[in-house]
Amino acid sequence: MNGNTTSWVVTILGVIVSAIGYFMLPGEFAAGVLGFGLAHIVLGLLDMARPTVRQ
Repeated sequence: MNGNTTSWVVTILGVIVSAIGYFMLPGEFAAGVLGFGLAHIVLGLLDMARPTVRQ
């Protein structure tokens, strides 16, 4: 799998998890799930911005 593809998969899964936490879960647990999803979105986007090293 391409490195950029992996970043997109992590970002999209973060969006899905964030949506579940925001719309489908009640209470404080939802805040944790939302934060977990948002962290994956940020990490996926940062990974896409990282320069690649070619061997």
